[in-house]
Amino acid sequence: MPTADTPASSSADPSRIDRPTADDDHPETDAAVYRQPGFAAFLVSRLAAVFAMQIQAIVVAWQVYDITRDPLTLGYVGLAQFLPMVVLLLPAGDVVDRFDRKRILQLSWLAQGVCSACLIALSLQRPESALPFYAVLVLFGAARAFTGPTLQSLLPQIVPRTQLGKAIALNSSIMKIGVIGGPLLGGLLYTFGAALTYSVVLACFVIAQLGLFGVPVRYATERQPRDDTAWQRFTAGIRYIRSKPVILGVISLDLFAVLFGGIVALLPVYAHEILHVGPEGLGALRSAIASGALLMGLYLGVRAINRHAGLTMFAAVAVFGLANLVFALSHWFWLSFGALLIAGAADMISVYVRLTLLQLATPDEMRGRVNAVNMLFIGASNELGEFESGVTAAWFGTVPAAVIGAVGTLGIVGLWMWAFPVLRRADRLDDVEESKVEPSPTAPAKRG
Repeated sequence: MPTADTPASSSADPSRIDRPTADDDHPETDAAVYRQPGFAAFLVSRLAAVFAMQIQAIVVAWQVYDITRDPLTLGYVGLAQFLPMVVLLLPAGDVVDRFDRKRILQLSWLAQGVCSACLIALSLQRPESALPFYAVLVLFGAARAFTGPTLQSLLPQIVPRTQLGKAIALNSSIMKIGVIGGPLLGGLLYTFGAALTYSVVLACFVIAQLGLFGVPVRYATERQPRDDTAWQRFTAGIRYIRSKPVILGVISLDLFAVLFGGIVALLPVYAHEILHVGPEGLGALRSAIASGALLMGLYLGVRAINRHAGLTMFAAVAVFGLANLVFALSHWFWLSFGALLIAGAADMISVYVRLTLLQLATPDEMRGRVNAVNMLFIGASNELGEFESGVTAAWFGTVPAAVIGAVGTLGIVGLWMWAFPVLRRADRLDDVEESKVEPSPTAPAKRG
């Protein structure tokens, strides 16, 4: 990781552009987003890294369970990666805002590649305890803490402002391809041995590194030295989010919509006891959500949302809740599959608008810390959403729990439309500026 003595200016990297650059200075901004210099290389790097993480997740879980034969240890696999991320995300956001983001991403993926090499060594030794795997996963989670905020903060420096929405949609679609294909490829490769599978993971991280060399950073702002304390810098993202209703609204909407809409945790119960489709049907249900998101992401990458962005986002979250409600009450497999497909597509629309608003309404010098808080909220909502679904299912039953979650999502939409009128009134995404999202008399500046 760059040291504190490394200046965050062009003197540290002569090839870096550390001054604000208007889109008008680049005639290629009118070109299709996939023709933007370096964007295709960025997508290749992103896809390779997602495949690496998804393949590794499948193999590590299988190996640990094979060693222990205890389902509880699978929870420890997730916990070993989640805890260091929670601890390091806010400091990581500060680092992302102070140093070269492309270099941070390279170092983060390098550290994750080293973890894959360690897993290769462990697989060759065939340990009888899962503890060495947990140790490697803690290091892997620490490295991932820097990856999330860096990726989200780097993208606005690669493509022009007018193309950012489409770039986010295509980038999200690429991630869905990895989420769908990575586990399938990991399971296939594991039949040839864990060490070979981890070697493929390591090769994917190498490809991700090589792809970044073809990614120019063209839209960056000069970062002035500050006298703030470390704690002030770490918490600046939280303070900034609380002062901007549009940013607080999109992040908190994501948190609570996912919290109540965590129906994925109940899919095994639905597949086994309600739809009676077995493990093959369970796999199809899980893929339906990702497939819907993938198809919608590809569509949004070609046809951007040009007007009524705020209302479109709220409508998408409402459709997400309604689709979950249909799934909750369905006893027919294909109706359930279609409902999840629509839920995934609606969620992608919501993600598209939320992330675009978040990036465009945040000044570049704050993006690392704001995105770190966003990543923290996303991680918390996913974990707590599954916990909420499990608890309500234990208390009220599976179907009532799913219905409660879907109705809760719809309630959140109505409440947030009332509480954040500035978000409801957001129109054109490419017109959103930090100066246009100041607190208004009808939208309180701070919320606890």
